[in-house]
Amino acid sequence: MSGRGPATGSPPGPAAPPGLTAPTGLTTPPVLPSLVAFTRRLAMAGVPVGTDRTATFLSAVRELGTEPLQVYWAGRLTLLGCVDDIDVYDKVFAICYGRGGAPLPLLGTPPQPQLTLLDAAETDGAGPQDEAQVAPVRGRASASEVLRQKDFAALSGRERQELSAMLALLRPGLPQRATRRRRPHHRGPIDRRRTTAAIIAAAGEPVKPLRQRRFRRPRRIVLLIDVSGSMEPYADALLRFGHVLIRRQPGAVEVFTIGTRLTRVTRALAIRDPQKALAAAAGVIPDFSGGTRLGETLQAFLDRWGRRGTARGAVVVVFSDGWERGDVALLDEGARQLKMLARQLIWVNPHKAREGYQPVQGGIAAVLPHLDAFVSGHSLSALEELLQVMSNA
Repeated sequence: MSGRGPATGSPPGPAAPPGLTAPTGLTTPPVLPSLVAFTRRLAMAGVPVGTDRTATFLSAVRELGTEPLQVYWAGRLTLLGCVDDIDVYDKVFAICYGRGGAPLPLLGTPPQPQLTLLDAAETDGAGPQDEAQVAPVRGRASASEVLRQKDFAALSGRERQELSAMLALLRPGLPQRATRRRRPHHRGPIDRRRTTAAIIAAAGEPVKPLRQRRFRRPRRIVLLIDVSGSMEPYADALLRFGHVLIRRQPGAVEVFTIGTRLTRVTRALAIRDPQKALAAAAGVIPDFSGGTRLGETLQAFLDRWGRRGTARGAVVVVFSDGWERGDVALLDEGARQLKMLARQLIWVNPHKAREGYQPVQGGIAAVLPHLDAFVSGHSLSALEELLQVMSNA
């Protein structure tokens, strides 16, 4: 395709982009919620902005500074992948930062921790310097690239808030499946019926063969999230992950919680606002931070949902550390039956990422022979890897 190419070359200089006038006299630097909301506005405008580019953008702002012109080039060099996106980027940036005033507080932005303002003289390794060479105040963006790798169980309250915004930026590419229905297409086998009808309509004259291909639909995703006491540090992030998938593909994702009981939380997590969705889910989960009976809850899912069509041909993902207080043989049989129904059975254990981990728990040892993939889900980066595994199903 002509006109496409990298848009990350070095700018010719610190000149303002065409049609954009850098505000003067701006004393309040952009805060972290505004920067995250800016990337979200870009994504809504059609620019493919993911968590990796967002983290790089925040790091660039930290290094370059928080003046509007510096933020402009930091975003242009890190958030864009082709020159065709520059016009859209300029328009979105002008709406957010180019009106000659302080950054606009965009609607719908979840509450986030503010950027910590540091005096340049207080930074590490700073010595006596010329006053003209030292910026009096700089904004220090959060180390988002480090946060992406950090275990959910080790996050502080403020880090959990920032992680919520980063989870909302996920744009998962969910797996597709071919249906029996076919539709006209420029590639694929010849549609004999339509081609014959076209020949008849042309009074027997030859026509270009009309082709068709199978219609593709999203493959069903089923998430079974362990909310027992041992999984409590991860439950909030995993439920938010389920909320992202449901909002991405409504009708194709089902979310259940497992512990001592099986609870369907799909309807609660379908609420648009993440905080309200999590609150609604908490209101319907009766066994949060309780015990673990994985075998019984897995059998309950098979009896009430799985065999009736929910798990047939689906990608089933179980989030659990595998600690089982019930009969391990029942869990083994449940995993075997689930494997026979599902397109792919994935087990996500947050402890798998720990150094020296061995799958010796009774539950994990029982289900391991039936799994298509055994991955960790302890961090945002690990969830992104899980999405890649799911998309290949």
